[in-house]
Amino acid sequence: MALVDARDDDYTVSFIRKSVVKATVTIPEPYVLTLSNLDLLSGRFPVTYFYIYHKAKHNSSSASIADELRKSLANCLSHFYPFAGRIISNTETHEPQIVCDNTGALFLEAQSSNSLKELDLYNLNKCLEGKLVPTNQEFPVQVQLTNYKCGGIIITFTFDHALGDASSFSKFLLMWSQIARKKSLSFSPDHRRYLLRARNPPIYNPSFDESFISCSLHDIHNISTPRTLVKRLYYIDASSIDMLQKIVSIDGTKRTKIEAFSAYIWKIMVKAIDKGHKKCKMGWLVDGRTRICTYNEKVTENYIGNALSIAVGEASVSEIDQALLSDVAKKVHNAISKVTSAEHFLDLIDWIEWNKPGLMLSKIVLGQGGPAIVVSSGRRFPVAEVDFGFGSPVLGTVYSTIKKLGVGYINQRQGAKGDGSWTVSAILWPDMIEALESDSNHVFQPMTSNHLKL
Repeated sequence: MALVDARDDDYTVSFIRKSVVKATVTIPEPYVLTLSNLDLLSGRFPVTYFYIYHKAKHNSSSASIADELRKSLANCLSHFYPFAGRIISNTETHEPQIVCDNTGALFLEAQSSNSLKELDLYNLNKCLEGKLVPTNQEFPVQVQLTNYKCGGIIITFTFDHALGDASSFSKFLLMWSQIARKKSLSFSPDHRRYLLRARNPPIYNPSFDESFISCSLHDIHNISTPRTLVKRLYYIDASSIDMLQKIVSIDGTKRTKIEAFSAYIWKIMVKAIDKGHKKCKMGWLVDGRTRICTYNEKVTENYIGNALSIAVGEASVSEIDQALLSDVAKKVHNAISKVTSAEHFLDLIDWIEWNKPGLMLSKIVLGQGGPAIVVSSGRRFPVAEVDFGFGSPVLGTVYSTIKKLGVGYINQRQGAKGDGSWTVSAILWPDMIEALESDSNHVFQPMTSNHLKL
């Protein structure tokens, strides 16, 4: 893969070096890790996180920062050996599988022509698009270190979704940073993907046929996208979150911050969709860790792999528009509660077993059933903790390189300052962006360098 500089009207990113980082401790012989059914449901698309570090506080040059990152990454891969493997297709089942052979992770170094404070963080299309080396399918993990003129750096981490979900990647980054700072490891990753095997015989509630669907690559490539989707980054003050939670927590019932936040988004959404739509949907990613128990073994929070399902709430546009925010929050709560049981996840695993081989997705993700927004909560995803020895980041969030989505997507996570504020990455249609930003409550504030004190 040749390194090609990225340019636009504002600044240039020059790619100066690439290397492959292998685990320092390898397993005796390469072996194959079979993906679970929930891995198959999540698919193979890339997941990218980016972290901004204002000043790299090492006493030596930026080159030594790269050297230290590579060294600690090699140690981390010894604990996360599937992340240093290759994902190939099984010749018999034609399903992807991980060959744990220590192929390694791809590590790239780049230099930007500008400083961090010059970045348009609000407009992610402009800020990052074209500034990252395209994903290399040979390496399920790809890291890019970009140095800026001000002495700050941005590190982007791109993972193949077959490796795991947000919880898995958060564990990887947390362990990597602990190793880099020579701290004691706080957990041991659990790579036993067989824990999520189907029951024998597989059984499931027929309602799963209404929520999930077998599909083809043609279906995915021709997803019905809601107009043009734009990528934006927002700052949400802790006071706004507390305000929404207080409004929806009535009659002695305390709603969660995500329930309150989701209710607010749903109320805004009905003002930003075409008048011809009578119904709309919201979706929420739900983690099955600590909920799933198979063959008398509980899936712990240290499980590495995909363990997600999706909750879907549907209502008429007029119903959401006329309802009190607290009533909408109740709808959110009820929808999420339906998919938090062990039985739900076991049924989902068995539904996938019945529908293999082939691709499977939630219908809402394919854009079926009208306008929808999916909310992904990253409140447990480490931000300030991702310190590799040169200080904590001032920002950590997710960035999508996916070209087509059938839904709007909002990802929330804690701000790096630990003051209760949120960073929200959004992929939405223009009318929804305008509706959020013009709302009189000013909950969504376009992210600027001032919020990060750059």
